[in-house]
Amino acid sequence: MRLLVVEDDETLAKVLVRGLTEEGHAVDRAGTVAGAEEHLGVHAYDLVVLDLGLPDGDGLDLARRMRADGAAVPILMLTARDGLSDTVAGLDAGADDYLAKPFAYPELAARVRALLRRPAATSTPVLEVGDVSLDPAVHRVWRGAIMVPLTPREFSLLEYLMRRPGEVCGRDDLLDHVWDAHYDGLSNVVDVHIANLRRKLELPGEPDPIETVRGVGYRMVTP
Repeated sequence: MRLLVVEDDETLAKVLVRGLTEEGHAVDRAGTVAGAEEHLGVHAYDLVVLDLGLPDGDGLDLARRMRADGAAVPILMLTARDGLSDTVAGLDAGADDYLAKPFAYPELAARVRALLRRPAATSTPVLEVGDVSLDPAVHRVWRGAIMVPLTPREFSLLEYLMRRPGEVCGRDDLLDHVWDAHYDGLSNVVDVHIANLRRKLELPGEPDPIETVRGVGYRMVTP
C-alpha cells in the first residue's frame, strides 16, 4: 500500500516513515500543505497520515479540500490538540480517525491497519484469486492449504496484484504503488520480486498464478 505522511516535525516524521516502511508500505512524506498537495496531485494513495499544525496552513483545510475534490482516501489525523471540539472538527472535516500527540507508534500502526482494512470489509476480508488467498488483517498468504511466508514487500506486491485480478499491472505502476517516490535502486526490482513470488507460490503440477504480459507487465491469472 502507498501512504503519504504529512508531518513537519522531522523526528516524528522519520519514526513514522521508518516504521510504516518496515511494515511493507511505500511511504512518501511532505512537511507542508503545499508539499502534500503536490504529492496528492501526482500519486494515488491508499491512506494519508495528516498532521493538523503545518507551517503553511491547517490540515483541517487540506482535508476539507480533499473531500470537496472527491478524494475517498482514508485520512488519519495527528494533532497536539486533544479537546473534544478539536476531535469533532477533524472528523467533520473528513478524517476517518483521529490520534492525539503524544502517542505510541504501535497504536498508530494499529489504526493504520484498521483503516486499510475498511474497504475490504464491505465485501470479504480475505482476497482470493484462484487457489491463492491473502488475508490483509493478519498478513498471511496461502496457496491452497499451504501457508506461504513472504517478505513485507512481496506481500504488498501480491496484494496489489490480487486487488486487480485479470488486470495487467505495468512495471511502472507496480513500482509506483509498492515502492516510494525516492526509490533509485535496480531498475529490474519488480521483475526480481515477481520471480521470488513465483518461486514461493509454486506448487508441483499447478500453473503459475502470476502471468507475464510481454512488454507490458504482470497480472494475476483468474480461473
